Amino acid sequence: MKIGFVVNDISTELDVYTTTRLAHTAHAMGHEPWHISVGDFAYDPDGTIMARGTSVPGKKYTSPGSFLKALRGDKAVTERMAVSDLDVVLLRSDPAEDAVERPWAVQAGVLFCRRAVEQGVVVLNNPDGLAKALNKMYFQDFPEEVRPRTIITRDRADVKAFAKDEGGTIVLKPLQGSGGQSVFLVRPDDAPNLNQMIDAVSRDGYVVAQEYLPGAEAGDTRLFLMNGVPLMCDGKYAAFRRARSGDDMRSNITAGGTVEKAEIGEVAHRIAEIIRPKLVMDGMFMVGLDIVGDKLMEVNVFSPGGLHSAQELEGVDFTKTVIESLECKVRHARNYHGNTHNAVVSML
Repeated sequence: MKIGFVVNDISTELDVYTTTRLAHTAHAMGHEPWHISVGDFAYDPDGTIMARGTSVPGKKYTSPGSFLKALRGDKAVTERMAVSDLDVVLLRSDPAEDAVERPWAVQAGVLFCRRAVEQGVVVLNNPDGLAKALNKMYFQDFPEEVRPRTIITRDRADVKAFAKDEGGTIVLKPLQGSGGQSVFLVRPDDAPNLNQMIDAVSRDGYVVAQEYLPGAEAGDTRLFLMNGVPLMCDGKYAAFRRARSGDDMRSNITAGGTVEKAEIGEVAHRIAEIIRPKLVMDGMFMVGLDIVGDKLMEVNVFSPGGLHSAQELEGVDFTKTVIESLECKVRHARNYHGNTHNAVVSML
């Protein structure tokens, strides 16, 4: 297979990134991975969606690090290609990373890949589904029983009234963003500073005020779903627990959180089953669930990361299972000569 990996920018990729791990495994399995930065698409006069892709020389690479070094090396191959020449594209760019410095790039991957789907390319996650998920409003489409109580507003009075109803303890975060940026835990004693907290978050747009889940003090669990069900390999789940660091309420690894093994039981399975229909309808091939207690904190659909943490903790290679699923989807697409809906192929 020729597999396209759409990323924010090749120059900012790291060897621990899930995308790098997937590409390295695909290459080791005999496939041809091509990295495409979101700024490297083009719409040609005849309507063809083109991209400038970069691939590594054909030799074997012993680690994701050596693979990534080769991808940026002098011997890397860069070509201007029709995206329709690829068998499958993994849309792995994170819009939140570009929101401030490169706002033009926020929707670029989705826009060009939607056109690529029209030209017969299998794109995962389904770009029509991702277009609905460009901010945290998408989270509100999941059933109420698995998500915290939430209000989304720019009105201080609304936030204050919500905080009062919640007993004074809430979480504030921007409607757009990721990685725990601009996230505040508001406690009753913080009431005098609430205006400043709201202002700090609202600088980036709308404010999400959310019920605080006490279990978050102990961290959260990241569980990967593939094809709408928990990702497993050799009887082990692609999952890990993230613990908070010191007094920081955020358990994101980028915010200094630490990881440990996760126990995936009945509660996590129930949550996954409740949200599965929505994921299937939207063609969300691979997502990351952030679970606290019996609630979802977030559903990561663009570039869920941390798969390397699950692999190291569980001692199994989940990336091989993911690539095998891609092989299956490409076979189905070929058998039906492209006469299948991308959202359907995404979840086969």
